[in-house]
Amino acid sequence: MKPPTNPKLNIKKFDTQQALFVAIFIALILSGYVAYKYWQLRNEFKLVSTELANELEVAYDRNTDLLKETRNQRGTILSLGGQIEVITDTVGTLEKLAQTDPELLKKYSKVYFLSENYVPVELTPIDSFYLAKINSGNILFHTRALPFLQQLLHAARSRGIELQVASAFRSFGTQASLKADYKVIYGAGTANQFSADQGYSEHQLGTSVDFTTPEVGTVSLDFLNSPAYDWLKDNANQYGFVLSYPEGNAYYKFEPWHWRFVGVELAGKLYSDVRYFYDLDQREIDAYLVKLFD
Repeated sequence: MKPPTNPKLNIKKFDTQQALFVAIFIALILSGYVAYKYWQLRNEFKLVSTELANELEVAYDRNTDLLKETRNQRGTILSLGGQIEVITDTVGTLEKLAQTDPELLKKYSKVYFLSENYVPVELTPIDSFYLAKINSGNILFHTRALPFLQQLLHAARSRGIELQVASAFRSFGTQASLKADYKVIYGAGTANQFSADQGYSEHQLGTSVDFTTPEVGTVSLDFLNSPAYDWLKDNANQYGFVLSYPEGNAYYKFEPWHWRFVGVELAGKLYSDVRYFYDLDQREIDAYLVKLFD
């Protein structure tokens, strides 16, 4: 005989199964929801990541373009800076040239002519300490070239060479009178061999000087055999002076006493190349004008 069934137990068992089913159903729903949300978030993340990647790529390209543009602008600025520097140098050069008498490097002595009105802008007396006794009164020299002459004379004295100035600036009129006297004394043919006509003398520029020594006493070929001449040959270029009329020149007889200021750079170039001022083409000489007093 079966024991009697307890209905409460059956109901309780049913409720438990039902609750378990509901729980499983809810769990499945929640799991699906979580999976859907995960999928949705994953897609949104991919979308956002893609958008960010695109934006980063655009930003990178933009930065690259900006960098290139910056480099180009920097190059342009540097180029402009270089151009400005060149322009500044050019302006400086033009200003120096404007302040420098172009006649000072012309090839006179039967080539170029100086009018009777030409006088250097500035002339200054040479210190009487350096003048030969044959002189009376002031002997003038170009003011801007005078410091170079003084340095040369001082350097010679420091080496025991007693250089003296016999002649320097001569005006158009003074040269005319001197040449006339030479023609009377020596004859026109002979005078033309050692003396320039007025307007063709380097002395009118104020940058040429005739040297002598106490032993020689005056302007003479005896200067050739003096220690002073040997010293000038080796050292005058350092102070911007060159021998105008060496042996064998096409203008006048050899004048070892006559030296002309042409600037340190040109004088040094002539010395190193073993050439003389009148050997050069005038265009080549003119290139040194801007540095004449440097």
